[in-house]
Amino acid sequence: MFEQADPATVEAAVPAATRNATQATRLPLQRRFGRVAAFTLVELLVSVSVLVLLVFLTTQLINSAATVTTLGNKLMDADSQAREVFDRMASDFAHMVKRTDVSYYLKTGNSGSTPTPMLNQNDQIAFYSTVPGYYPSTGSKSPVSLVGYRVNTDSNSPAYNKMERLGKGLVWNGDSTGTGVVFSPLTIGVTWPSAISLITPDPDYEVIGPQVFRFEYYYLRIDGSYSEFPSSGNTANGMRNIAAIVVDLAVIDPRSRALLNEGQIATFNNQQNQVSGNFLADFSSDQNQPGLFLFRKWRSKLSTLIGASPPPVPRQALQSIRLYERYLYLPPRTQ
Repeated sequence: MFEQADPATVEAAVPAATRNATQATRLPLQRRFGRVAAFTLVELLVSVSVLVLLVFLTTQLINSAATVTTLGNKLMDADSQAREVFDRMASDFAHMVKRTDVSYYLKTGNSGSTPTPMLNQNDQIAFYSTVPGYYPSTGSKSPVSLVGYRVNTDSNSPAYNKMERLGKGLVWNGDSTGTGVVFSPLTIGVTWPSAISLITPDPDYEVIGPQVFRFEYYYLRIDGSYSEFPSSGNTANGMRNIAAIVVDLAVIDPRSRALLNEGQIATFNNQQNQVSGNFLADFSSDQNQPGLFLFRKWRSKLSTLIGASPPPVPRQALQSIRLYERYLYLPPRTQ
């Protein structure tokens, strides 16, 4: 008869090397046939889909934020440009010399010269104001300067389609080293031709509104009416009948302006030598209604151009044109 061996005795009799080999063989088998945790194909597809959706939503959010920021920056650029021009004009107009014996260069109301209607183009203005200017290197400086505003129309000038301000400091009358205020019958145009020209260069002109390409103004008379004429007699009359000058500007930010060439910009502000459907209209007395009538007319014109198919110029540039209007009140007359 055979006796059953004690397992402990048998295991002890097996060499250690053999036991290690058996255990090494057993472990892979356990891994092969045991239960291993992992993602299924469906779970992977769902995870990837969720990840793609999150990336898409994040990208859209970033793009929307970038668009809003860009539009905000464009608006701030245009606003700051218009504010700078209006603030400078307000100071110049508030210190305007209002006398019947001095010359003015105004739309349809010049002193001592033929009235200039300034039709189908940007307006221009020149007058005396008690503000500092660019004085000659010699001579006795007076408190009066010749001030003017224009949008340059010289296509060969770096200031083409940009608003310029003339600030010509004058010397005291009688000082032989320079020219002072001239009185009737002498006029601003005869004494300083560049002050009444849209193209003549002058070292005392400086670009004050590089993004301003349309400049129009009209008069608020002391009787409450609006007109392109400063008085019923179509003369300046020392600006006695004018309570305020209403100024309208069209401005485009630098990024949007880069989408247009200067010829395209000129179609909005000059219709003398071409028929342009883009021209932002002049003020006329048939618009004699209170409020922002010319402003609304310009805005309606831009809305029509934006909705055209195809638009005459890039739509993005049209949508970036900003319109502004401000009432600039004059001081009481001094004579």
